[in-house]
Amino acid sequence: MILLRILLFPFSVLYNIIAGLRNRLYDQGIRPSVKFEIPVINVGNLTVGGTGKTPMIEHLIRLLQSKYTVATLSRGYGRQTRGFRIATAADSPATLGDEPFQLFKKFGDSVTVAVGEDRAFAIPNILQEREGTEIILLDDAYQHRRVVPSLNILLSDYYRPFYEDHVLPAGRLRESRFGADRADVIVVTKCPMEISDEEMITIETAIRRYAEKPVFFTQIHYSYPVSFGRNQIAFSNDVILFTGIGNAGPLKMYVHQNFKLVEHLEFDDHHDYTERDLEQLQHLMKSHPGICFITTEKDMVKINREPFLHIIQELPLFYLSIETDFVKSGEDFDELILNAVRGNGKNTFPIPTS
Repeated sequence: MILLRILLFPFSVLYNIIAGLRNRLYDQGIRPSVKFEIPVINVGNLTVGGTGKTPMIEHLIRLLQSKYTVATLSRGYGRQTRGFRIATAADSPATLGDEPFQLFKKFGDSVTVAVGEDRAFAIPNILQEREGTEIILLDDAYQHRRVVPSLNILLSDYYRPFYEDHVLPAGRLRESRFGADRADVIVVTKCPMEISDEEMITIETAIRRYAEKPVFFTQIHYSYPVSFGRNQIAFSNDVILFTGIGNAGPLKMYVHQNFKLVEHLEFDDHHDYTERDLEQLQHLMKSHPGICFITTEKDMVKINREPFLHIIQELPLFYLSIETDFVKSGEDFDELILNAVRGNGKNTFPIPTS
């Protein structure tokens, strides 16, 4: 691994130069960007792969939806459509992408869920089609510099911190570690339950080498397994885990600690499930009588639909939903978000920034 990183290092240097030049063009106003007077809150990261953006978006929705009319905007990674789209009952993971579809299934019409590659184009469309929109939450737009957010939230995975990583392709960073300085607040996600104050101070010190910003720490709270397969099936402690997410490590650890983990089928992130995948589960069920299958909510919404219903109704399937829990100072984080929202006006016209 170390040898491969050394071999790839020259390409990382080139990638870093290109990414740095792009950022400088935006910083100096040579490449145009727009700022909207409606509050726009971005949740993003420096790395490729999962850092817990969707649970953070869900936390923000729960915080804001009782007070404001909220819309979410994602690129819609992995979808088979292109361009701007607002979610409707006719949509699916294929038309929206799995994470926007999950948000739509969970929150329904109480939140506008939209996708669009060009956020600067998509935001005015949201405001035109949903005139009452008061806040827009951007999912994974930290490198999308065409839009200047009101608040930039940077997430860093506890197990894969950006300050120990390297730029692609030698590492997982999309840009230099110093890109963290564009954030208004940094959240370290997926922290272990036993994290100490001393360790949090050490992590915060490492982060402050690159960005002097407020730092918060969160953990994943898992729900009790929820059945969505065969009706009236009792949950068994013997489980097979299957996942199609960016970093299944924390989930696998949780399942191993709380249940008897027999096997883990690990698919690529944003895996497009097929009938053959579910037939594989059928074969495993025959080999392990009394077994239950556990997956994520993100994976569940992709298979709990036609054309798979005839198979999943025969399988003991369960999913775990997750929420973001702050280790401490969660009230301070929420107040920071609310203050950022209160600081914005209601004009929906984009303002060019220099």
